Amino acid sequence: MTIDIRSMGYVRVASTDLSAWGTFAGKVLGLAEGRGPNPDHQYWRIDEVSARLVVFPSDRDELSATGWELADHAALQEAREHLQKAGVDVEEGTPEELAERRVQEMLRFRDPWDNVFELFHGITYEARPVVPPYGATFVTGDQGMGHIVVPVLDDVEALRFYRDVLGFRLRDSMSMPGEFVGKEPGSKVWLRFLGVNPRHHSLAFLPMPNPAKCVHIMLEVDTLDHVGRALERVRKHGAPLSATLGRHMNDEMVSFYVKSPGGFDVEFGTDGLTVEDARWVARESTAVSYWGHDFGGGA
Repeated sequence: MTIDIRSMGYVRVASTDLSAWGTFAGKVLGLAEGRGPNPDHQYWRIDEVSARLVVFPSDRDELSATGWELADHAALQEAREHLQKAGVDVEEGTPEELAERRVQEMLRFRDPWDNVFELFHGITYEARPVVPPYGATFVTGDQGMGHIVVPVLDDVEALRFYRDVLGFRLRDSMSMPGEFVGKEPGSKVWLRFLGVNPRHHSLAFLPMPNPAKCVHIMLEVDTLDHVGRALERVRKHGAPLSATLGRHMNDEMVSFYVKSPGGFDVEFGTDGLTVEDARWVARESTAVSYWGHDFGGGA
């Protein structure tokens, strides 16, 4: 038995500069302002869900938690029992935390590298339609919010934990020289891309420590024009471009990367690949991208 995770539901970000996040999320990424129970927090919408991104004040800048949606109470109870049998310490969401996240139930645990995962069900959605400031439509639905890449220290153990304990399905792999991450010359480390729904991957990991506790978060829009307009807003507002426009090899996403105020990147893209598990064959891609994606930011 594994956990039946349906999608990436939300991310929570700790921030020393909420003003910078207000500009970045609203004016650069073009997210819609939402409402929430804490007036000191920022709640950002991309679809009918009350908040997909929550930014809250802190003395540090980092990804605080990623929320993963399960179907209902029974699925969460099965996940709780499964994690406990696997020796994973589980914390129950407090009433205050449930109210802040606007979910019916939630439990929290950490992976072996201190990345925080929250499993939940029963998130609220709004009658009021989402109106992003620049008119973009974000690709969500059964594909969830997007995808996230987290830092780990052991790629072999990470694959075992995410696949065998949490139930993510391997969709693609990419190898890189071990010396890139401080391993001995001639060795190899693996980036793995894992999915839970039609989105090519909802979770990936990079075997390299990262103080922001996140490598990047990806948001997908429905047209290339919205990607291009967002790229123009990056330039207008002076946000640091981390990678130029390009098309990835594994999920075929046309995207760029921009540095967030949290120290991690946000990938903003379109035209991502969707897959059917019954027909999908996991492979190893031999390059990051078919074209573009200069991670020197085009310098």
